[in-house]
Amino acid sequence: MNGPQDIGGRHGFGSVQPEDETVRFHGAWEKRVLGVTLAAGALGYWNLDASRHARESLPPKIYYGASYYEIWLRALEALLQTAGEVTAEELAAGHAQSPGKRTERRLSPEAVPGVLAKGGPTDRSGPAPVFAVGDRVRTRNHQPAGHTRLPGYARGRTGTVIAIHGAHVYPDSNAVFAGEAPCPLYTVRFDASELYGTDADPTLTVSIEAWEPYLERA
Repeated sequence: MNGPQDIGGRHGFGSVQPEDETVRFHGAWEKRVLGVTLAAGALGYWNLDASRHARESLPPKIYYGASYYEIWLRALEALLQTAGEVTAEELAAGHAQSPGKRTERRLSPEAVPGVLAKGGPTDRSGPAPVFAVGDRVRTRNHQPAGHTRLPGYARGRTGTVIAIHGAHVYPDSNAVFAGEAPCPLYTVRFDASELYGTDADPTLTVSIEAWEPYLERA
């Protein structure tokens, strides 16, 4: 979707300030947000793509004024309210006012290492790829209302397939619970000038991962 998260290639957001990669959290509350998010995911109401879509659907005023884990927290609040597990009154009060609905589904502390080690693999059996390495392809110029992994700056642009990764869960379908619909996933490389015009550095290229429904033959 054309949400506040899709700002690649846009001006006005300041320079990127790299942080120390060894620093994972900036406060104890961030660890708690990650833990609660993992535990809530075990309830089974949503999938990985639906949770991403919830973060993208935050109003720009909230999204741009929030830190990384604040965004996670706001999206989690929305997901839990939609699921009926919490109410606006409980969020305002800061504590539960009634038991949860799926109390039998719990992620125990002992299970956390295994869940994290397993991750969320998305590779699946699926159709054979239509495109081959070296093919010239054009991305669709679509403006979806739902979740998509095709960034705005790369829509309607022509590039070259440089890798094929087999079939993977199609996020546009999975995010709205319309099925995993696995399809081929590619790496497509674009010249910077194709994405950003003649002022772009001619020596640079940009590569993105693109599902087959995003592409057509150029």
